[in-house]
Amino acid sequence: MPLSSPRRYLTLASAATAELEVKRSRFVCDVAPVSSEEAARAFVQQVRAASRDARHHCTAFVLGADGATERSNDDGEPSGTAGAPMLDVLRGRDLTDVVAVVTRWFGGTLLGTGGLIRAYGDAVSTALDGATVLAHELRAGLVVTVGTADRPRVENALRGLPRCAVTSTTWAATGLVLELAVEPGTQESVRSLVGSLTSGAGSVAAGRDSWVAVPTD
Repeated sequence: MPLSSPRRYLTLASAATAELEVKRSRFVCDVAPVSSEEAARAFVQQVRAASRDARHHCTAFVLGADGATERSNDDGEPSGTAGAPMLDVLRGRDLTDVVAVVTRWFGGTLLGTGGLIRAYGDAVSTALDGATVLAHELRAGLVVTVGTADRPRVENALRGLPRCAVTSTTWAATGLVLELAVEPGTQESVRSLVGSLTSGAGSVAAGRDSWVAVPTD
């Protein structure tokens, strides 16, 4: 039996940075939300370009609502001591569509395998502790069309519904067209509301499902 697709995932609301010092080695972690592998690699290059004097720019990223795409790179550190522990932290926080870059300036003291693993993991954890986590939920799409006279009360009522997002409004020959993203299972209640407010003149059709950003509890 195939696994069901996720209907909710966690990512970051915006980029964040944190710095650690371990035995005079300096570790700076930059984390950011990204929507594709190209965007993740572009962020890595941006960080690298801003700190060309550093010895290492180790990376990890997770992509997709199901977190199916994972990449990591030790960038010259001993195999498994940088990218892998960074990736473990991202996985452990249940984050996806996120990239982490840890830039290291060597302080002259070797940290050993265990020390490197801890330092790289701690750098990512510290950056994430200072970041804002955002949830994305998969919502059902609806397309509502109402006449000019009904527009104000219908639009106001829809915008006031909990867990209902108006994603776009456009004018057509038939009136105002509102595209909605609603919680699955609430489509019939929206249809009933629109029918009641327009005395049956408004129409509600199925639209495209979409991901909507919502704050975490």
